[in-house]
Amino acid sequence: MLLSMTGYGKSESQMRGRTLVCEVRSLNSKSIDMSVRLLTALRARELDLRTQVAKRVERGKVDLAIYMQDTNEPSSLNNRNTFAPLNWEAAKTYAQQYIENFGGEVPAEVMASILRLPDVVKIQEDSSDLTDEEWAAVQTQLDKALDAFVAFRTQEGAALERMFNEKLDAIADLLAQVEPFEKGRVAKIKERLEQNLAQLSEQTQAQIDRNRLEQEMIYYLEKLDITEEKVRLTNHIKYFRETMAGSGEGVGKKLGFIAQEMGREINTLGSKSNQSEMQIIVVKMKDLLEQIKEQVLNVL
Repeated sequence: MLLSMTGYGKSESQMRGRTLVCEVRSLNSKSIDMSVRLLTALRARELDLRTQVAKRVERGKVDLAIYMQDTNEPSSLNNRNTFAPLNWEAAKTYAQQYIENFGGEVPAEVMASILRLPDVVKIQEDSSDLTDEEWAAVQTQLDKALDAFVAFRTQEGAALERMFNEKLDAIADLLAQVEPFEKGRVAKIKERLEQNLAQLSEQTQAQIDRNRLEQEMIYYLEKLDITEEKVRLTNHIKYFRETMAGSGEGVGKKLGFIAQEMGREINTLGSKSNQSEMQIIVVKMKDLLEQIKEQVLNVL
């Protein structure tokens, strides 16, 4: 079962009369790269939180955010403590600067913008130390967010697996389309060589060693044979599917290596193709493989 490196999880709970929010999100990365945004009261616990996340995430560019939001309960509107205090002196300064530059009164929409400026709104965060019960609650909420995060990764991984199977089926179908051209190709090459030899003078033909000619012709035709490439490409497709169905760490890296080997076989098929029909098939296979390689980067 595949897991995507793209993930998102969120959980909420009530603490100190406000809403505690835990968010975990990630994008693809070669290793784990974590950035953290925490409440002031949690900064001393950052290492513990990083360790808790790393056990479940394994790999990816991860953003962890734990913050507080004011509750949206109607009763809180009657409580003056739920509102952030304003720096009225700063607001008056901004309003005066507007009047000096533009004259007249300050429009309502401009005043609303002024009241949202960072140095006007003084957000006071509770920085007191957490109790043991509160710390346990934070860990529980983070676990819930990580559960949602892993579920998201699993869902995205299932979608990637379906896409990979579709592309692999298409490559296998294209590989089967090569066979009709392959059968007639050797005969055409041999016929063309014979025609070229027939155009030589009788004296030159008499000097040709027929046994050596046959040996050289067999060697030339063997170099154009694509049986080995077809067998190896088929095996790579099979191994790709088996790896997707497996479990453990580094599945995405293994799939990337297998895709590289598939690319080598397809490139060799293209170099040995001396018919336009076969070359068109090879181009289509390359296009499908590039789509696989792009998405393999998102696999955990």
